[in-house]
Amino acid sequence: MSVRVLLVDDQALFREALAMLLGVHPDIEVVGEAGDGARALAAVTTTRPDVVLMDLRMPVLDGVAATRRLRAEHPGVQVIALTTFDDDEDVFAALRAGALGYLLKDVSSERLVEAVLAAARGESVLQPSVAAKLVARIAAEPAAPAPLSVSLSERELEVVRLLAGGRSNREIAAALFLAEGTVKNHVTNVLGKLDARDRTQAALRARELGLL
Repeated sequence: MSVRVLLVDDQALFREALAMLLGVHPDIEVVGEAGDGARALAAVTTTRPDVVLMDLRMPVLDGVAATRRLRAEHPGVQVIALTTFDDDEDVFAALRAGALGYLLKDVSSERLVEAVLAAARGESVLQPSVAAKLVARIAAEPAAPAPLSVSLSERELEVVRLLAGGRSNREIAAALFLAEGTVKNHVTNVLGKLDARDRTQAALRARELGLL
C-alpha cells in the first residue's frame, strides 16, 4: 500500500516540484497540498495522509503551531519538517511540537523519499546537522542520574553511532553491509538496552553514557 503524503508549503512552485518528484515513486501517493498551516489542518481531515511534509515559516498558521495541533488531533499522522532553516529555535520548536523528522530543502530526492517511507514506519530521520544539534544540546544540559554502563555489542555500538547521525535503517544497512531487517532488530535491541522510547532519545541517552 502506498504511503499517503500531504505537502504543506506557502510556495506553490515548490509544492508542484515536490509533488512531481514524489509522485513518480511507486510507494508514495501525494494526496493533497496546502499553502499554510490552517489549510493543512483542514486538508488532513479530508485527505487522510500518513505523512505530512511541513514547511515551518508560513502565513496564517506557521508550521510549528500546525504540527502541534495536527499531532494532538491526528496522532497517527507523522510530520516531517521540511524547511530552509536549521537554526536552534526552529529545530527544537518543531521537534517539541511533535515532528518525527527534520530535513532541509536542499536534501537529495533519494533521502527525501527514504525519509517519507521511514516516517510512515514510525522512524525518525534527521538532517545530520540537526542530529548534531540534539547531541550538543543534551551535552550542555545536566544529565539525569544513569547507570554506570550499558552493555552494547560492537555491532550495536556501530548502529547507535550511525543512528545518532540521523541515518535511516536503510542507510545504516548500506553502511554496515547488513540486511535492513537485521538493522531493525539491532535498533529495537538498542532502544531496549538504553531504555529509550525512540531513536532520538536513544542517541541522547548514548551521549549521556559516553557511547558516542
